[in-house]
Amino acid sequence: MNIVDACNKQEISLVSAMLEKRYPKVYLDVWRIGLNLSLRIGDLLAIRYKDLDTKNRALTLREAKTGKLKHIRLNSAALEIIDKRRRLYPSDTWLFQAHNTRSSDQPITRGSVSRVFKEAGDWLGLTINTHSMRKSRGKAMFDDGLPLELIAKTLNHSSTTETLRYIGITKEQVLQTFDDYQL
Repeated sequence: MNIVDACNKQEISLVSAMLEKRYPKVYLDVWRIGLNLSLRIGDLLAIRYKDLDTKNRALTLREAKTGKLKHIRLNSAALEIIDKRRRLYPSDTWLFQAHNTRSSDQPITRGSVSRVFKEAGDWLGLTINTHSMRKSRGKAMFDDGLPLELIAKTLNHSSTTETLRYIGITKEQVLQTFDDYQL
């Protein structure tokens, strides 16, 4: 399995700008909502409008990979994207529906998102892919000082050790703290 990066806030902005400039708008919408919902790409692309309770700002789903129930509060950034897409495509079933004749009433594919994100990352010198949205949200939360336990719970991780590895905290960084903090 290839390792992909968790982006810091500056890199998140660079990826957003690249997606906005070079690709169809759906990919920027996937990137932005993916950052805000911290879902795996399969779960993200499987969202139907009927799954979204925008009045109560809620999304509840069962994660495909883990089978765990996940409750998400839709923040203003996510609601803005949902509302925009609903206005642009009022007859769509899926939040990120494909609009070509071969894939009517189907979501866009994981492969197309993966290809675009990889290409955008290559342009920027970043190793990103569809999982980078989820990792980047965890990293942003960590960089802002949120407790590791809260981040782990948000990502539905079973341990904080998994979360540290996930957001890119390496063994060398931990060892470096012994040099940096001499008391």
